[in-house]
Amino acid sequence: HVQLVESGGGSVQAGGSLRLSCVASRSLYSGACMSWFRRLPGKKREGIGARQRGDGWLPEYADSVKGRFTISRDNDKDTIYLQMDSLKPEDTATYYCAARSASCSLTWARGDLYNWWGQGTQVTVS
Repeated sequence: HVQLVESGGGSVQAGGSLRLSCVASRSLYSGACMSWFRRLPGKKREGIGARQRGDGWLPEYADSVKGRFTISRDNDKDTIYLQMDSLKPEDTATYYCAARSASCSLTWARGDLYNWWGQGTQVTVS
């Protein structure tokens, strides 16, 4: 079992930036996929980006955040980050970190394929 703990959420004005962190309770193997999802108010969960723990797969992003959000990793700390720039009010959501033992591949945005989830952190953009 892996526990994921997100942090870094908060309130920010439009155009601002936030960085979310997600720490895993143990190291995952290099092929594991770690991703960020969000749930906007009244809408279903949306995959916004994924990064494999190891090399060999370039990060993927949803069109809605491409060019504004960046996922990075620090394997020594078993942590992934979500750098969010140029934030818009429509980015207001609860953000979740997720991980799975399977590689990211083309199914990275399918939340039902993830084994572990964080508790979520709220981001509000006004």
